[in-house]
Amino acid sequence: MFDNFGPNIARVLEKYWGLFLQGAGYTLLLSFITVFFGTILGSALALMRRSRFKPANALATGYVELMRGTPLLLQLYFFYFMLPELLPLLNLSKFACVSIALVFNSAAYVCEIVRAGIQAVDPGQTEAARTLGLSARQAMTRIVLPQAVKNILPALGNEFVTVIKETSLASTFFVGDLMTQYSTVRGTMFLVLEPLVVVGVIYFLLTFFLSKLVNSLERRMKASD
Repeated sequence: MFDNFGPNIARVLEKYWGLFLQGAGYTLLLSFITVFFGTILGSALALMRRSRFKPANALATGYVELMRGTPLLLQLYFFYFMLPELLPLLNLSKFACVSIALVFNSAAYVCEIVRAGIQAVDPGQTEAARTLGLSARQAMTRIVLPQAVKNILPALGNEFVTVIKETSLASTFFVGDLMTQYSTVRGTMFLVLEPLVVVGVIYFLLTFFLSKLVNSLERRMKASD
């Protein structure tokens, strides 16, 4: 079974390296879209969870619990079939539906990251800002959030690494990511393990180098404290 394993991997790479490269590009693009917009939505949710306005707090809390308490694959199916029905005029593509599902899922986790980052800032900073005449909003935007960013950025980097792996579920809908390309190569060459190994190595390299970047960022932030 393994006699031709090495040569088969070489054939897979020689013939389909372009497909794997394209799949890696789609995976990174999907991950970037998810983390970027997930951070925006998650930050808004974090502020809602800290709000004294009970309906906003309850809405954000319920959203976070719902998204964190249900499987990502279920959410992908839900958004994939629901969005075209709700928004037929937009004619959303498969990639758009999957991206939106991932953004909404990531936002729940980013919300907790941002909330924890804000809570890590000494409450005395807010009190000092208020005694100087700043409003609650000004104290948050000018004093608390800039300090919270140091706690948030490394965690967001780890979220980006996690999302790269989670995008593999998007292959269920054939959106061009790495696992989609694996399915294409497997069906064309009638090989299972060889293209799977190639895809696994690419995922490992992507997450490994991004993890190293995140660790480097954490060390620099600690050194600047």
